[in-house]
Amino acid sequence: MEWVFDGGRPCLDLVNTLRSRHEDGVELLTGPDALAEWLSLAGFTTGPVPVTAGNVLAAKALREAIDRVLLPPEEPSEMDVELVNNAAASAPAPPPRLVLTSDGLRREVPAPKDPVAAAFAALAADAIDLATSDAAVRICAADDCGQRFCDASPRRNRQWCSMARCGNRAKARAHYARTLTRD
Repeated sequence: MEWVFDGGRPCLDLVNTLRSRHEDGVELLTGPDALAEWLSLAGFTTGPVPVTAGNVLAAKALREAIDRVLLPPEEPSEMDVELVNNAAASAPAPPPRLVLTSDGLRREVPAPKDPVAAAFAALAADAIDLATSDAAVRICAADDCGQRFCDASPRRNRQWCSMARCGNRAKARAHYARTLTRD
């Protein structure tokens, strides 16, 4: 599976696990193993964590609610806002604690009891932060992409999710088209 983390925010990287939304859509969260892999690669878990089919359904529901909250055609629905809020409140992180070692004090953060719920809570909190910030959420301008990304550029005029991928391809196509018309 080719995971892409070009959204600029973890919540947008989750939204981008459904590719080609402008067409029929390509689902990347195909099952518990795929979700576990994404959570690990996105930095929410370390090592294997138990993921259920119910977790996959919850991830997809959260993903779609985040997408509708961040890119609404109009005001987001109360149901989507409630889903994001509930996910954000669902798994409070255990508090950090001090540990006395031979080298002095050290901060230790215990692992959450439910790492999947903790990841969903962090993703929802990130979406809340993004929805209330002045950053713009955009859809990649490449005809064959459609990924969402956070545009925090000074003029809020970024066009592509990734200059290395979509931007370069678009510029190469434009250059090729110009060379054809010169001949």
